[in-house]
Amino acid sequence: MTTFQDLGLSQKVLNAVTDAGYSIPTPIQAGAIPPALQRRDILGIAQTGTGKTASFVLPMLTLLEKGRARARMPRTLILEPTRELAAQVAENFEKYGKNHKLNVALLIGGVSFDDQDRKLERGADVLIATPGRLLDHCERGKLLMTGVEILVIDEADRMLDMGFIPDIERIVKMIPFTRQTLFFSATMPPEIQKLADAFLQNPERVEVAKPSTTAKTVSQRLVASHGLDWEKRATLRELIRSQEADIKNAIIFCNRKKDVADLFRSLERHGFSAGALHGDMDQRSRMTMLHNFKEGNLKLLVASDVAARGLDIPDVSHVFNFDVPIHAEDYVHRIGRTGRAGRSGSAYMLVTKRDTKHLDAIEKLTGEKIEWQAGDLSALPEREESEDHGRRERRAGGKGRERDRDRGRKSDRGSKRDTAALHKTDIVGDVDNKAETMESAMPREAHIEKKSDTPRHERRPYPANDDNRGRQGRRHHQNDDGPTPIGFGEDIPAFMLITAAVK
Repeated sequence: MTTFQDLGLSQKVLNAVTDAGYSIPTPIQAGAIPPALQRRDILGIAQTGTGKTASFVLPMLTLLEKGRARARMPRTLILEPTRELAAQVAENFEKYGKNHKLNVALLIGGVSFDDQDRKLERGADVLIATPGRLLDHCERGKLLMTGVEILVIDEADRMLDMGFIPDIERIVKMIPFTRQTLFFSATMPPEIQKLADAFLQNPERVEVAKPSTTAKTVSQRLVASHGLDWEKRATLRELIRSQEADIKNAIIFCNRKKDVADLFRSLERHGFSAGALHGDMDQRSRMTMLHNFKEGNLKLLVASDVAARGLDIPDVSHVFNFDVPIHAEDYVHRIGRTGRAGRSGSAYMLVTKRDTKHLDAIEKLTGEKIEWQAGDLSALPEREESEDHGRRERRAGGKGRERDRDRGRKSDRGSKRDTAALHKTDIVGDVDNKAETMESAMPREAHIEKKSDTPRHERRPYPANDDNRGRQGRRHHQNDDGPTPIGFGEDIPAFMLITAAVK
């Protein structure tokens, strides 16, 4: 049986590993450490929870025993997709590098630039960073990448999902071509394979599990649920209570940050010890929440996929997928939070009728059929129509009453406008009728004379009895089939009718 003594690590590293309580390396560690010590490029593929972090931390510590970093020029660079994973790698360097005097700098968001600048000025033997914050320091002129000897790209498939690949390509161009590159990923889709081919030179491929397989120590079950959010929350609460005797702690995954907040509040209202973790929280709140969960102060942690990678909590007993992940690869990483380091774990996933397409993709990716607990979707009890209709009515009641009130207000305003319009029409009508009565009482000659005395420019452009007044009248007039008027026609501007003074 292979031991850490057989891998070629330095005595300082071996002493730290022994103090940590380890003697037998995991398959990924046994496969990756020897070629890494020979400065070969590594392509490591292994499911989450198999010790990938130590497989690059331990050889890096041995290789860094010689040499010293210069200010703003790190000797090694480790890229991580999330703040939590970056912080966890830094903890590994502290644990295994306690016999080394190495400067470790952590560049992540949510932390002051000034504090990070001071660490870079002292010289960083190990620089651990998320891509965005690293590029921020480079653009500010605070960091030079020309001294990097070893580059580690961890969780490459997660980098792809989070849209970091263009940033990774920019960073790689800043690093010398002669670097050693260690490339790790839990899954190996075609896009990641292309990146590996571009970044690595004749790599040693270390594959200890089929790509996208789940840990055998995790028992997986599907739980059928109706589709409305309140129904899913009720199903989850019932499931948690049924497993309460076996649950030490659990992570509950949601697809959206809004669902994380809603589910967290719901669990708190029902008396569960719960916390929340998602990407919109500031770094201090996230670290505090993780600390409380690790220390056992919280039993349930509701999280988005930001927590699917990088949470090294070895003894998580259960994982609940409140939502079926949209990307099948995320399922592998979610349930990888339990059953770590050889321990057993349980994973449950709530499935509704609209989730069948995503479920099929997960089973196709993992190559295994997941069993249902207490029957599949066809075994769901039928809703009582009156009860369901009543709930819908209660939910829509408030909005419906508001709509009715709005309609009433609009109707009242409309009635007032109509009444005012009718009143105005009556007044105008009375005036017109009086005028017509007076004109009809006049002799015909006077009527004609009156009209002939009226200046041309003051005459009405349309007949007095024309029913199509305003815009409609103008459109009617413009579309008239009569002869085309010459010049202005009858609509001569008043200023053209002024008689010029002749001297």
